[in-house]
Amino acid sequence: MPSHLTTDDWGLIAAGVTVVYMAAMYRCMPTQKAKWRMVIAPLAGWVFLLPNAAIKGYSVSHTLYIYSGALMMFVIMFVPVAKRVASDIVEQEEKPWDKVPVDTFALYWMIGAATVCIAGGAYLWPFVA
Repeated sequence: MPSHLTTDDWGLIAAGVTVVYMAAMYRCMPTQKAKWRMVIAPLAGWVFLLPNAAIKGYSVSHTLYIYSGALMMFVIMFVPVAKRVASDIVEQEEKPWDKVPVDTFALYWMIGAATVCIAGGAYLWPFVA
């Protein structure tokens, strides 16, 4: 149960989730530009999130829980519809002057997955730290 995890445990979980996120997103993205953006995002999170949380007096365990949950949410949102999203990204980069319509199934999948992940994270919030 999450209530028995220490801050060090959450640090290890966050590091593991970061590796999973970076590998999954790197594999899903079709272009170097998109791969670079997805890989750099969690690194920016480590650099800015923890100091910001410390300054504001937030619990490190809660901060790492939110960080881990957010990264896993993106993996759950993108990996199942990666081919559809990748084709949209490639088309948009090839035609930057045109608005590429989003794949409807991918859009609904991402909205539904995000909703379920956020609801699950909110449900488990009281058990953290």
